[in-house]
Amino acid sequence: MAHHLDPRTIEQTETRLGRTTRFVGTLRFSTSARVSGTYEGEIEAKGFLYIEDGANVKANVRARNIVVGGKVNGNLEATGEVEMLPGCVVYGNVRAARVRIADGVVFEGRCEMLRNSENIDVFSLPLEQLRKQATPVIASEE
Repeated sequence: MAHHLDPRTIEQTETRLGRTTRFVGTLRFSTSARVSGTYEGEIEAKGFLYIEDGANVKANVRARNIVVGGKVNGNLEATGEVEMLPGCVVYGNVRAARVRIADGVVFEGRCEMLRNSENIDVFSLPLEQLRKQATPVIASEE
């Protein structure tokens, strides 16, 4: 994914949970996925995740890149980028190499920027080692 949202990338998502879908559990994938419905549990992905406008996600999410257009209650962690689109709601902490927040976003939580993220594999390092390699940048709570 480039440094900004590319609609063509979103259209090419390989896995889709539609608007009428309600899913509870752990979702793991290595390519790309789009969530449009209600999801509760945990998401662990090595690829790209798009949480569409209208989606309601109650989960801690770890992925390479995350784009949020809907509502998320949970922490977001990305080795690449987290992008929050206009009108989205995020209640939780964000850890990523890059974070983009559009106007009109409701975000309540902390934001922590990963340092040397290209060399960090959040799926294999122990949490303590990840903490040592992360740099807190913003602590904004509303």
